[in-house]
Amino acid sequence: MTAKIEFQNDISIITLDDGKANVFSQDMLESLYECLSKAHKDKGCLVITGRKGMFSAGFDLKTFASGDKEKIAKMVTLGNQLLYDIYTFPRPVIVAASGHSIALGVFILCCADYRIGVSGEYICQANEVRNNMDIPTQMMEILKDRVSKKHFYNAVLHGLPFSTVDAVEVGYLDEVVSEESLMKAALEKAEDLATLGHPFYENTKRYAKDDTAKVVLDAMNKFKQKVL
Repeated sequence: MTAKIEFQNDISIITLDDGKANVFSQDMLESLYECLSKAHKDKGCLVITGRKGMFSAGFDLKTFASGDKEKIAKMVTLGNQLLYDIYTFPRPVIVAASGHSIALGVFILCCADYRIGVSGEYICQANEVRNNMDIPTQMMEILKDRVSKKHFYNAVLHGLPFSTVDAVEVGYLDEVVSEESLMKAALEKAEDLATLGHPFYENTKRYAKDDTAKVVLDAMNKFKQKVL
């Protein structure tokens, strides 16, 4: 399995589970997009979660290592679009981060409207620079929107890992609960946010995020023109 969607009243719940590190391969991204297409967009709330111990370890490094430029370009383009679509999703988005959140996994945290992590030996890390990769504008702008200025250099430029508890102050998470309580906490929050009226929530989110979203979209389009 890669991604599946289920519904609990007006709450759309997407679960990522590739049985391993929940990497965003082409298959995972396409599966997730199919789920997103079915999620409620004019009512309710969206919850995204992962498998026990792992929310996501980011893009599929095997695809990068393959050297296949076409496959790499398609995967990264889909990943960019995923971030934009979650960042601008018309209903509240909650991420129930079920374990480690690394690279693109942590960027998704920054796209969500509320983020719940779990206590334990788990980290949140934007590790691109430490892997000899850069963070392009379309991802950087989203990080700048959510990561605390106090911790920005250590989190983004230096690529340091943070425990889930410390990740709250950094700006990656909003709260941390026990693993056993994760989905209960996420659904309780979702039930509350699902009551926010449509299109008033969508409009307010757009007013708040529009400047960043325009920069992200422009950078995405330039990337697509360059590689596709």
